[in-house]
Amino acid sequence: MEEKTKAGSKRTKLGFWKWAITSIILRLILSYFSKYLNLSSRPEVSTPLTSLRRLAEGYWLKQLSISPYSGSMYHGSPLLLSILGPLTAKKIEGHASHLLCSLVSVIADFISAILIRATGHILVTAHGHSLKVLGLAKLFKDKEILPSGDIAALVYLWNPFTIISCIGFNTSPIENLFVISSLYGASAGLVPLAAFGWVIASHLSLYPLVLVIPVIFLLGYGLDAPPRKLFVKSNLRVGEERSKDQVGVENKPIKTTNFAWRRVVLFFFWATIWITYVLILCAISMKEYGGLAEMFKRTYGFTLTVKDLSPNIGVLWYFFAEVFDFFRNFFVIVFHVNILFMILPLAIRLNHRPCFLVFVYLAISSMLKSYPSVGDSALYLSLLMLFVNELSEMKLSFFLFCGYVGVSLLSPVMHNLWIWRGTGNANFYFATAMAYASFQIILVVESVSAMLNYDRKIRKLCTTPL
Repeated sequence: MEEKTKAGSKRTKLGFWKWAITSIILRLILSYFSKYLNLSSRPEVSTPLTSLRRLAEGYWLKQLSISPYSGSMYHGSPLLLSILGPLTAKKIEGHASHLLCSLVSVIADFISAILIRATGHILVTAHGHSLKVLGLAKLFKDKEILPSGDIAALVYLWNPFTIISCIGFNTSPIENLFVISSLYGASAGLVPLAAFGWVIASHLSLYPLVLVIPVIFLLGYGLDAPPRKLFVKSNLRVGEERSKDQVGVENKPIKTTNFAWRRVVLFFFWATIWITYVLILCAISMKEYGGLAEMFKRTYGFTLTVKDLSPNIGVLWYFFAEVFDFFRNFFVIVFHVNILFMILPLAIRLNHRPCFLVFVYLAISSMLKSYPSVGDSALYLSLLMLFVNELSEMKLSFFLFCGYVGVSLLSPVMHNLWIWRGTGNANFYFATAMAYASFQIILVVESVSAMLNYDRKIRKLCTTPL
């Protein structure tokens, strides 16, 4: 029996690597022909914050001793400008410079998939231990436990959104890599890595700042598990059995209500160090172009004030194009505070599911951020697959799948009718953006409901005498 289990796990690993390597080869082939696909100009793929074409413009301005933020073209990090800027100017054997940047994106996607897979394995192990501690292992013995880490990693590698982002000449794969690094570091207990990933991801995109809450929960309480009250009851039940039988057998639950303050303090210590390093490097890079104040104004200020109203798959561009200037500042505050209003209730209700909370926060941010792209959806959809076992009874899955596919196909069609053929208007394209936002709302609501129903099922099994 053990040999069969080992053989089965071995086949799973070989299957994963076969599909992973195939996806990398596919990316490399598509990267070579990416200049013919012209994905870098698509509003669904590249945004004013992630476009490498804008980054190349900023790099050339800097080479001419002009501020890279002049002309309102580049609004990204000066660190990316220093690292990726030279790659946009170099050529390989006469071929265009996009190959080097695409190669960086391919590497970033592969590392991200490996980290997602490792995080999934950690979560599956922790989930099995939790059921064993609660005495429910026998009840779930006949139920097939899917390798969620492998599934999530393959979904990330083969998701069309991820592939398009990889070859679309933008920085989304790099931003996703740092978000995943922070999640993996917090799950594996690697505090410096968790702090580094969180700081860099927040520096590049701003919105990952909200992930500090689930990261703190991960470091303080531990990995995702059923509600902690169940483990307290399990402690009491085990204690009673020991007092009766006087048997000194180790049977301690892995999940307790004690909060590991030491690891959280260590996280903020490392975060302070990384923030200091980032600010010093940015100050050196911007010394001749206005300093940190200019950087904050042109990057985070640009993101929060939504100054660029070019079409994208979000809803803010259309709204602020129509709203009167007198009300603009009010609605800017409303839209951004809307994200903050959801943080606390979700943190209270899902504090025992920090990794799942990361998915929820990323989905909400992708829905309400100023300049969203398909790279944001690629990230949270792959993280959702980490909970494929817990969400097996989730409703409307097929409806959501068809909705995402339909929006993905209709969005470029409506954009073409509006911009190039002139047979449509902005409402055509905005309709697909509204549909896209609606499907994201449904996905968040249904996934949270399914996770809470799973927790209720566990609670019911724990309170029911066997």
